[in-house]
Amino acid sequence: MQAPDIVVVGHVTRDLTEAGPRLGGTGAYAGLVAARLGLRVGLLTRCGPEVDLSALAEAMEVHRLPDPVTTTFENRYVGGRRQQRVPALAGPIGPEDVPDAWCDAPMLLLGPVAGEVDAGVRERFPRAAVGVCGQGWLRAVGPDGRVEPREWSPASLLPGSHVLFVSDEDIPWIESREALLRWADGWPLVAWTHGPGGADVWDGGRWLRVPAYPAPEVDPTGAGDSFAAAFLVRWVETQDVAAAARFAAAASSFVVAAEGTAGIPSRSQVEDRLRNDPGVLAR
Repeated sequence: MQAPDIVVVGHVTRDLTEAGPRLGGTGAYAGLVAARLGLRVGLLTRCGPEVDLSALAEAMEVHRLPDPVTTTFENRYVGGRRQQRVPALAGPIGPEDVPDAWCDAPMLLLGPVAGEVDAGVRERFPRAAVGVCGQGWLRAVGPDGRVEPREWSPASLLPGSHVLFVSDEDIPWIESREALLRWADGWPLVAWTHGPGGADVWDGGRWLRVPAYPAPEVDPTGAGDSFAAAFLVRWVETQDVAAAARFAAAASSFVVAAEGTAGIPSRSQVEDRLRNDPGVLAR
């Protein structure tokens, strides 16, 4: 069995919306983005038997760990801020769950939604460029299912990781790029996303400001996950942080313009948007 081009690790979720339940989670969004960009994707996830993963299985190789329940999110957006409850939470994903044949993958994206990914998973991928979506380690689920911010040290995933992805919703108490950098000391690259406000990317001694591409916001869910997957893929392809940031901003602009995963773009769509509007990136 050949290793995938990229392995994504984290729970798929059952997202409860006004239109009914739908598939979500970093694993679903990031995996589909990478697949639409033309990569062979391996998704390591855990969920209950009621979840239909056939749409994901058509686009990627899915290694599904069984669980009695599926991690379930209730998302509400109030005044532009997300409020969440988690009425059901599936079990952890550990290094022993990684298929041996996947360990030579050149890219790894750790995408927990509620702290379910053991940090030891990263050690199974000694040759991979590693991206880490911090949101799942920055959430605490209380006894009533309500999600609150919690403290977490990104140093627990160093050395050996390359890009840390966080958003305004993950770290609302951080008020400046400098404070974020002190918190994430030691990471070669840090991408801090601001939704329609674009992103700031720390690149070994300098901040790069990345504006968002204008898009009608239909559903912001998954935009950060999509940014992370697109950034990691393009950075590995080019070793150009600025190019990766613009590429990721263009890719995520498609995602917010449709419900759920319906807007995830192809590589040609992203490249067309970049050609027509290459974006401005300030140091």
